[in-house]
Amino acid sequence: MTTIAIFGAAGKMGTRISTKLKDLKQYKLLCVEADKDMEAKLAQRGLTAVPAEQAAKEADVVILAVPDKFIGAVAGKIVPMVRPGTLIIGLDPAAPHNGKLPPRKDVSYFVVHPAHPPIFNDETDPEARKDYFGAGKARQAIVCALMQGPDSDYAKGEAIASAMFGPILRSHRVTVEQMALLEPALAETVAATCLTIIREGMDEIIRRGVPEAAARDFILGHMGIETAVLFGFLGNVKFSDGCLRAIEEAKKDIFQSDWKKVFDNANLMTSIKKICGDIP
Repeated sequence: MTTIAIFGAAGKMGTRISTKLKDLKQYKLLCVEADKDMEAKLAQRGLTAVPAEQAAKEADVVILAVPDKFIGAVAGKIVPMVRPGTLIIGLDPAAPHNGKLPPRKDVSYFVVHPAHPPIFNDETDPEARKDYFGAGKARQAIVCALMQGPDSDYAKGEAIASAMFGPILRSHRVTVEQMALLEPALAETVAATCLTIIREGMDEIIRRGVPEAAARDFILGHMGIETAVLFGFLGNVKFSDGCLRAIEEAKKDIFQSDWKKVFDNANLMTSIKKICGDIP
């Protein structure tokens, strides 16, 4: 049996993870929280909080289910207390890529992040089709990185990650730096921003008199077909010549010509430092 200590077990991610792992016979959970109110939340779910020092010393695996800006402080206290060979799992690449995990050569660092259920899927259950986040109904991919440690710990970390975020569609092995390019750079800096612009565009044409229901149906329908075309779900189907001309003209008005600089390391690290609270 593998003993897993979850730090931040009553928080948003900690709750999801502890709920998924608590009934699995191969794992023994040690739940840690920062104050009495959060410990009470654990008790409401039938879980008992244990002291941080006890959890750190007994754990085979430590999961840091705390916000990015607190990872450095929490890891700085916990990592020196764990036993040699302990596997420490982070849930986001920002803090690890920003050097927030303390140096210690005899422990392993593993990072995992869910991709969330894809727009196009073959889910048939109605609840699974509405599981946009990845709350255990729909399958989702995960990306995993072994930052340091023996390769056998990658398999251990991937198995725990699959249990935390399952059901799993696919698991991809990447580096921490590649994971940071995926998020925040691609998923948040680029995709969330572009989707926000689409929503603001819809709101603008509603302000100009288009009925809201018509605008919503029209844009959500077009987002489906346009995404299918761009990501190859329709084979060799391409945008029409008129659409392609509109795209090229609109890029000049909507985007800066050098927008891909968001993926450059200096800009990526600035974004990560803001996430970690190093830059206001």
